[in-house]
Amino acid sequence: MKRAHPLGAPVVAAARAAGVVAAAVVLAGLTAPGCASSADEAHPGAVTSSVAGGDAALARAFDDRAHDLPVEGRGTVTRLLADDTEGDRHQRFIVRLASGQTLLIAHNIDVARRIEALREGDVVAFRGVYEWNAEGGLVHWTHHDPDGSHAGGWLRHEGRTYE
Repeated sequence: MKRAHPLGAPVVAAARAAGVVAAAVVLAGLTAPGCASSADEAHPGAVTSSVAGGDAALARAFDDRAHDLPVEGRGTVTRLLADDTEGDRHQRFIVRLASGQTLLIAHNIDVARRIEALREGDVVAFRGVYEWNAEGGLVHWTHHDPDGSHAGGWLRHEGRTYE
């Protein structure tokens, strides 16, 4: 199994090409059907880290050009993109949050399962790491860390967790 690593230029370039224009809404808890009310309930015993909370926190992160920021939220899939196949493979898609903001999700499918049934209009909950770019940002590390040195993330779709 390949070791997960921070995203490089190919995924950032993909965010630019996709026209991602804003960051994510960060939620302390999830209310989507099939989701637990918090990350701790969803993954008892999992390594947890401080997660930024609320629209204001993420707006500051974008303004401050933040990186490596743990985030959690959910959005509606508005666009499915081609997989990034340079280096570790990533399933990529754009979500629109309740606030209207958009975000690129880059999900490492060399480490975690692909969401095969993903369609535009579906709701996806996520936990991962925010990386700033001029187009608004992206979320990666939406999977477990095979080495156990990084806090794990996940995606939830139709009651299934992908980590």
